Amino acid sequence: MTEISSARPSLSTMRLAELQQLASSLGLKGTSRMRKSELISAIREHQNSAPAAAQKAAAGGDEQKTGKRAERADSSVREEAASAAAAQPADRSARARSRRRVTAAAGAPQDAPVSQEAPLILDLPQRSESAEPAPQAAPTRSGGRREPASAASETHDGPRRPRRRIQAAPGAPERRNGFESTSGDHADAKAALMRDLADATGTPAVEPGERRRRGGNDWDEQADEDTRGGRRRRGRKRRDRDYDGNQDARGQQSREEEVLLPVAGILDMADHQHAYLRTSGYLPGPKDVYVNAQQIKDNGLRAGDAVTGWVRESGDNAVSGGGSGRGRRQNRANRLKYKPLVSVETVNGMDPERAKRRPEFTKLTPLYPQEQLRLETTPKALTPRVIDLVSPIGKGQRGLIVSPPKAGKTIILQQIANAISVNNPEAHLMVVLVDERPEEVTDMQRTVKGEVIASTFDRPASDHTTVAELAIERAKRLVELGQDVVVLLDSITRLGRAYNLAAPASGRILSGGVDASALYPPKRFFGAARNIENGGSLTILATALVETGSKMDEVIFEEFKGTGNMELRLSRQLAERRVFPAVDVAASSTRREELLIDPAQLKIMWRLRRLFSGLEQQQALELVLGKLKDTQSNAEFLMVISKTTPQGTSLADADDDAKLA
Repeated sequence: MTEISSARPSLSTMRLAELQQLASSLGLKGTSRMRKSELISAIREHQNSAPAAAQKAAAGGDEQKTGKRAERADSSVREEAASAAAAQPADRSARARSRRRVTAAAGAPQDAPVSQEAPLILDLPQRSESAEPAPQAAPTRSGGRREPASAASETHDGPRRPRRRIQAAPGAPERRNGFESTSGDHADAKAALMRDLADATGTPAVEPGERRRRGGNDWDEQADEDTRGGRRRRGRKRRDRDYDGNQDARGQQSREEEVLLPVAGILDMADHQHAYLRTSGYLPGPKDVYVNAQQIKDNGLRAGDAVTGWVRESGDNAVSGGGSGRGRRQNRANRLKYKPLVSVETVNGMDPERAKRRPEFTKLTPLYPQEQLRLETTPKALTPRVIDLVSPIGKGQRGLIVSPPKAGKTIILQQIANAISVNNPEAHLMVVLVDERPEEVTDMQRTVKGEVIASTFDRPASDHTTVAELAIERAKRLVELGQDVVVLLDSITRLGRAYNLAAPASGRILSGGVDASALYPPKRFFGAARNIENGGSLTILATALVETGSKMDEVIFEEFKGTGNMELRLSRQLAERRVFPAVDVAASSTRREELLIDPAQLKIMWRLRRLFSGLEQQQALELVLGKLKDTQSNAEFLMVISKTTPQGTSLADADDDAKLA
């Protein structure tokens, strides 16, 4: 026989008792007290020192003794295979190979030492815990031809797939199912031995002839299957890499092929992560465009910006942007409902890079109004002329028009809007109607040359608050650009009611059922009015309802009573007597009006106010209206008043001069 592999690996895997038995069979003395490593060294030293001539003498011998030795070898194989199956390592998933040494020699002499016999090495695969069967004996790729012993030994020492070979000496008797076989049928004896080993280890047996016929093909098929599996895995990895790495490139190519449509609207930010381009007004609509957080950050967008850009013509709503959890689900819902904004063209008519450098509204310096918004247009338009006299309006004014029901506040607001559009065309006029009648909205849209933003009373309270917030944000963005903006709100009382209904309850209820947190948003709206240093102003004139019999309206008015710097009061008594405009000339006034009116005219107006204090509301208003009808302008009216009105006391005149100085 020929040695398939070196004895060192087999000795290292043998137990101490097996090594002691082998040492005693080799004739070694004093091995019972040796350790395993010392015993292995002694056996190897004895094997290496044996003469080579003993191997040649092993060729001759008695056939009967050889048969007994083969029988002993067969039983040794079975015992060691059974012990190996019981002592397998814990990690059975790893396909470790365990070698079993079978000492059998063909024609060996009886007195020949055991160490000189050619060992037979059986490589037995360990059975894995998994359901897949252990691999069969691995022949070479070249049609199952056997390699020399040295090559097999090198393959056996490798870390993967040791090759198993079983060789028997010609003519040696073998055991088949417990019976001895003659040396004439060596292949059958070998097959019987393989079946016995398969039964001992629990692996399926394969006949040697069949193994020779298909051995190479099995390994080739397995190699091809591994190759195909590897290709599939590599293909999946490439597809994944292509999906992850080249998704943007494919998206860019598809965007170049798609048709883009222009879009324009007002940016409404729901929060810092989501925004919408309102294309049909200030209320949400079906054709709105979704703007993601990355576009907001890259272009420096703010709520109220007038944005122009591009959207896809197709219905593909895929949009870039990450996120996880609830944010990702929200992004997906927004993509399905609205078309995404592909790119931003302009922001408030400017390049996005330039728009990023604009100042913030909250960092601008507020001042008192210093430039008057003249309302006087024609001699017959008495209402604007009365307002210019009793409560002048300046750029950046924060004024309240306090009015009971049916006092003509909407008509006065409309006349103020028309006067501003005529005398101050450079100012951007915005009329915000909240919780008003639809016919008044139509009338305002047809008569006012400005931007009318409305939410009628038949809409929910959330629409009222949305319209008001977006309108004031739009006004702030225009002021940041240095423009003069005038906002006319009708009415701030109904806006407070809407916030009281729409805002979440804070648990602190004021008198009249007003939630404490519901008054802050209207205050923020009204408090945005200011005159900006070095250009730009935001003027807000809002109507406030009084004498409605509602405790809530009184609480709202009291909250705003001291916040304005101009007040125009309307009288119900004058309106019931059909005296229009029903302006209470004595109660109406403007703070720091000396900054708006010429000192000479202001001195005459103060003299006229002293006269109004001694008259009733109707008498004072009829006096003013009578003189206004007789004159063509307010300057002529003041000149007539200065001539016809008696001079005051010297003390009052001196006081007026001191105030004007």
